[in-house]
Amino acid sequence: MVTCPRSSDHRHPTRWSFWFCAPLLFLGLSTPLHAAAGPLDLTPSAVGMAALALFVLAYALVMAEEKIHMRKSKPVLVAAGIIWAMIGWVYVNAGLSTESEHAFRETLLEFSELMLFLLVAMTYINAMEERRVFDALRSWMIRKGFSYKQLFWLTGGLAFVISPVADNLTTALLMCAVVTKVAEGDKRFINLCCINIVVAANAGGAFSPFGDITTLMVWQAGMVEFYEFLSLFIPSLVNFLIPAVVMSLFINNRKPEGVYEDVWLKRGARRIIALFLLTVATAVAGHTLLHLPPVLGMMTGLGYLQFFGYYLRRTLPRSLERKRKRYTRRGDYRKLEQLGSVVPFDVFNRVARAEWDTLLFFYGVVMCVGGLGFMGYLATMSELLYTQWDATWANVVLGLISAVIDNIPVMFAVLTMEPEMSHGHWLLVTLTAGVGGSLLSVGSAAGVAVMGQSRGAYTFMGHLRWAPVIMLGYIASIAVHLWLNAESFAIMH
Repeated sequence: MVTCPRSSDHRHPTRWSFWFCAPLLFLGLSTPLHAAAGPLDLTPSAVGMAALALFVLAYALVMAEEKIHMRKSKPVLVAAGIIWAMIGWVYVNAGLSTESEHAFRETLLEFSELMLFLLVAMTYINAMEERRVFDALRSWMIRKGFSYKQLFWLTGGLAFVISPVADNLTTALLMCAVVTKVAEGDKRFINLCCINIVVAANAGGAFSPFGDITTLMVWQAGMVEFYEFLSLFIPSLVNFLIPAVVMSLFINNRKPEGVYEDVWLKRGARRIIALFLLTVATAVAGHTLLHLPPVLGMMTGLGYLQFFGYYLRRTLPRSLERKRKRYTRRGDYRKLEQLGSVVPFDVFNRVARAEWDTLLFFYGVVMCVGGLGFMGYLATMSELLYTQWDATWANVVLGLISAVIDNIPVMFAVLTMEPEMSHGHWLLVTLTAGVGGSLLSVGSAAGVAVMGQSRGAYTFMGHLRWAPVIMLGYIASIAVHLWLNAESFAIMH
């Protein structure tokens, strides 16, 4: 059992510590597993309070992104640097510089795994976009005559079904790319669809060990067995359906504007889709069978794409010559003209087109949270939640916390604390940490990634307007779990 160092003040919180920590329930301050708490408690110090105020200011600027037109990565990058500089200054003066350096490196390692995972997923999606996969899908949907409501339910349903296998992050990015192409220019509909996709992907990921990084963590920690995640299926379905039904009432039942076009898939498009599926399978298999981080499989998959890009470049002249002869023989001069616009596939151009603002925003948030947790807030919050509160309410509040801070560090915090809870409560915190992140766009990796992928159509404020509806689904899913799985709450882990 991993325990968090606590000072004597943490064991018996005073009145000031309660009021100082109360805002943390909404700010969701937690930290990665390896930097649970520093040897120095900085929570009552001027440095600790200044760091907290700086983080609140940075987050306020992130939330105001639509109004002030400042990219969300800028304030959190600066805040992270200043917070860790203050920590370093305090620890150098205390003669403990090695402690702060080790904590920073461990926090950075946790971010690096997530960043590389995201980078590979974004690169594959950009590669499929360049090969016109999403243009072809858009053409098919327009040809089939799907209305906006049908598209809303189709993309949300697919996100819920696919995310348990392909993980919520990858699924949300794929479905967002589809919606952005089909309803190009209609920001209101794209925003609603993206909210639905994020909620559906997070809900679908909550009842599978492969659906979310948090569920992987719970499974690998041995808190919940593989087959036991299925008991969260109906609560997760309720979490998705309630906000989806309400949002669908506000969608005009019209068809997307667009003229049917015969989209020509570029060479290698289908094989890139197959490589992407192979990459996801490699990541899942490597984690399940070899107990290695999923990022290893994703980076190996980037190697698949690089080798295939090399093959496409080397064989391009021969392929163009074959097609030129075939189209000339058929008299298909339109396709013959299209061959003149063919350019070699370059995987590094696809890497460069990744949404770097999103990746840097992740860095800033993770490092800010890691620094604040290292100052001692995690131990204080742990004591407040799990010794003074009922476990049910503590887990419900942790789900709300994950709406403000990404649910990954929140779950790290819970596994670090490892409180004494029944089996039903471990299932509950798995559910709340998974679906609670849907309350805000910044509450999950899927939401943050989709914000970057949609390029301004899906925003923080756009998601926030629908937070009350999503909250209804959150409350209902908890109630359904407490009712359906009542017996599990009597079984101590």
